[in-house]
Amino acid sequence: MPATRLAIRRVEKPWGRHHLWPGFADTLADSAPIGEIWFEAEHAREPALLVKYLFTSEKLSVQVHPDDAAAIAAGHPRGKDEAWVVLAAEPDATIALGVKSPVTREQLLAAARDGSIVDLLAWKPVAAGDVIYSPAGTIHAIGAGITLIEIQQNIDLTYRLYDYGRPRELHLAAGVAAACLTPFATPKPPRAVAPGRIILAEGGKFVLERWTAAQHMTLPAGKTGWFVPITGAGTIDGKTWQGGECWMAEGEVTVTMADEADMLFAYPGATMLYPPPAP
Repeated sequence: MPATRLAIRRVEKPWGRHHLWPGFADTLADSAPIGEIWFEAEHAREPALLVKYLFTSEKLSVQVHPDDAAAIAAGHPRGKDEAWVVLAAEPDATIALGVKSPVTREQLLAAARDGSIVDLLAWKPVAAGDVIYSPAGTIHAIGAGITLIEIQQNIDLTYRLYDYGRPRELHLAAGVAAACLTPFATPKPPRAVAPGRIILAEGGKFVLERWTAAQHMTLPAGKTGWFVPITGAGTIDGKTWQGGECWMAEGEVTVTMADEADMLFAYPGATMLYPPPAP
């Protein structure tokens, strides 16, 4: 498959915004707020990963995603690990990751019912440049005033535990059953593996890299890579890319990048692909 630019789908959310991010047109003040931009493939084969932008003006629900085993047992094709790369955040912006101290399922259920679950969570300040890998089972909540890119396993499967009184369905039994009851484990820090190439996250369901220099990559047979330009411009297999897009490719891929360009690269699997040869 040659490098293909993915189509954009705007998703309305009650916690979204009208002012989005450079590269995406703002919406009218009297229209529904946009919370997410999805990048979707226009072919029948379902990709393993999904890339989104998120724009928050309010806290998202307190939620959790099941792992592969739990999701498959419930009739879904896969669970949902996800990773966030924060592009911008207001000074007081926070994200909740896991509980502050171990809880029982009975305690978690009671807290979800009365709203005190918000106080059980470990809220962490976030800023532009932060990277978080959130494995399935992590109770989490993205706060207000944040713009981020989300890379996730490709499944629209969320169990809401608490939603601040919004009139949306909760999934208490399934969510409590899927939740990790112990504090969030801090992942390994990012590491450089080649000039202009940093591994942001690995060891889970996908690897996430950040590129700031031209790269040449040969993807193993059958493996797909997602290229997510953040800023700048360049080419991917001779086709022009720019910030605010997302591309998929298989096989041998050459990416050129202008000065000051910035790109994410993601692919399924727990371990990184071998560093590329010098361009």
